[in-house]
Amino acid sequence: MNAIRVIFPYLKNGVWMFDDDAVGLTQEPFVMGIPEMIHSLVAEIPGADDGFALYFSKNPLPGFQVKPDWIREEYEGNWYRLDGTDKESWLCPALFKYFDRAPENIYAKAEPASTKR
Repeated sequence: MNAIRVIFPYLKNGVWMFDDDAVGLTQEPFVMGIPEMIHSLVAEIPGADDGFALYFSKNPLPGFQVKPDWIREEYEGNWYRLDGTDKESWLCPALFKYFDRAPENIYAKAEPASTKR
């Protein structure tokens, strides 16, 4: 498994979601506090609503913008608190498509998506 993962979230009908054929997810929505985190991450990325690159890892990565810390499990998902704040966000069981178990921390950063492949 890669140490750093990347997905390409986009906004559809007012909902942040992503597709990842490699793990079998299509239009997987972000909910419960994650959309607010995404809005702040992409505030300076032109056209982010149409898609951006979201890099994440359980280990620190250069230039990370956020570091949510694990706080508890609930309804087969996991709650995280944004480092240095009281803001909590819930990640659904799709988290386990990327990690064997809920990591203590998730480091993430957003960048413009390239139009080249």
